[in-house]
Amino acid sequence: MVSLDMEDGDMAVLRFLPPYGPQDEAHYLAALERIAELDRPFVLLSLFGGGPALSPSGDRAQALWFKRTRLRMEEMCRGCAMVRPGASETTATPFRRLWSFPFMATDDEQAARTFLAGHRQKPAEAPP
Repeated sequence: MVSLDMEDGDMAVLRFLPPYGPQDEAHYLAALERIAELDRPFVLLSLFGGGPALSPSGDRAQALWFKRTRLRMEEMCRGCAMVRPGASETTATPFRRLWSFPFMATDDEQAARTFLAGHRQKPAEAPP
């Protein structure tokens, strides 16, 4: 199951969790496109259940998305936390090379939410 929701106006929550289905890869790639289209500053919480890997074409599409949207993500994303089984500092390394905004990889959703709370836009900073 893949979903993308907004919480409290500025937290995009991408879920790729069980139960897994045949359309998950397409839905995941579509969710990435929607993230890149967000028109206001946000933080991103990505929740992965450790399910099936992307197909070679899906992996390539994801890599191309990272490359194509890098500047847009730098402009709009204030921080990102990835939650998945076995995530570690090593997991975070390629993302920290890609993006300059704060990034955390963990297996603890609450720790990820706490991390992102420190990077969310303060009410006084909200655009008009």
